[in-house]
Amino acid sequence: MTRVFLIVLDGLGVGAAPDAERFGDLGAHTLDNLVQASGGLNCPRLEALGLGHIEGVSRVRRVERPEGAYGRLAEVSAGKDTPTGHWEMMGCPLDWAFPLFPDGFPDDVLESWAKACDLPGWLANHAASGTVVIERYGPEHIASGKPIVYTSGDSVFQVAAHAEHFGLERLIAVCEEARVQLDPLKIGRVIARPFIGEPGAFERTYDRRDFGIEPPGETVLDRLVAQGVPVHGVGKIHDLFCGRGVTHSVHSEGNDDGMAHTLRLAAELDHGLVFVNLVDFDSHYGHRRDPVGYRRALEAFDVQLAELEGLLRPDDLIVMTADHGNDPTFTQTTDHTREYVPLLVSGPGLDKPRDLGTGPSFAAVGEWVERAFGTPAPLG
Repeated sequence: MTRVFLIVLDGLGVGAAPDAERFGDLGAHTLDNLVQASGGLNCPRLEALGLGHIEGVSRVRRVERPEGAYGRLAEVSAGKDTPTGHWEMMGCPLDWAFPLFPDGFPDDVLESWAKACDLPGWLANHAASGTVVIERYGPEHIASGKPIVYTSGDSVFQVAAHAEHFGLERLIAVCEEARVQLDPLKIGRVIARPFIGEPGAFERTYDRRDFGIEPPGETVLDRLVAQGVPVHGVGKIHDLFCGRGVTHSVHSEGNDDGMAHTLRLAAELDHGLVFVNLVDFDSHYGHRRDPVGYRRALEAFDVQLAELEGLLRPDDLIVMTADHGNDPTFTQTTDHTREYVPLLVSGPGLDKPRDLGTGPSFAAVGEWVERAFGTPAPLG
């Protein structure tokens, strides 16, 4: 009764990808740069598995004999966003890129959306940091009832609104309508961004919702479910795949809550894939350019990883990776960075520790998962 725990350390890149210059990300290295900027890293379990031995990683301690299989993966899809990264790791790379709107969204689109939702208008409509945009427009939003619309370096239509003054359910409803209105443009995600508090002390909540589009092809998750393998999504996995190939889902409120759910599932489940996204690395520390917070979050995860290892059964595997980079030392923007991502595999089900080198696609993650469950998939 095999169990695989696939954990995405959202945004933990391990060095600029070969085409990073095309994305404006030359010199990015989320892991090395956060370690240097924060004064070190104390992650004994990740180090023991071989994190410091991954090609291109130079600022993480190396152990004499790594216990895991370790390597890095390049992305073949034309993007550096969350859905693209997750889809590619599940065997569905994209040969086209989601459209970007760095100068804001067309007025006619916004007017149609506002009319359908009976909105008095909108605020912002430009690329911005989420925390900055609510501080700037939050007071006017509360006074006018107009939601805050913004984007980023990703293909995202983000709507921020006060959970009490505007209403959480209403925010979800206007984002659902936005998803319908924006489908012809193939925007990657519509994201509801609720916040609370008063001017000068606004705070985003974990009631965020993502409204994406379905992967354009079959995924590893689809094949597992077709063969009767339960797939448990923790965090935003359900939203990223529009529920397809996910038999059970649990919302999480950050890294600690996500790992608490993962540990509970490790204690209870007899069989299946537990697919976890730990969003805080990206949303709280990468985008907010906080290398010290990033380091502390990694160290907290390392302790939780040791707890998970203590719950493993003879055939279990832990597979850890990332979906893109998000270098917290890059100050030119607050966007994701085009990087290699790590691949760490461990657990009693691992046949032998070894250096996996550099893989040509994130799809190697899904190949590990399928091989663990006995389904035919080549391991590249």
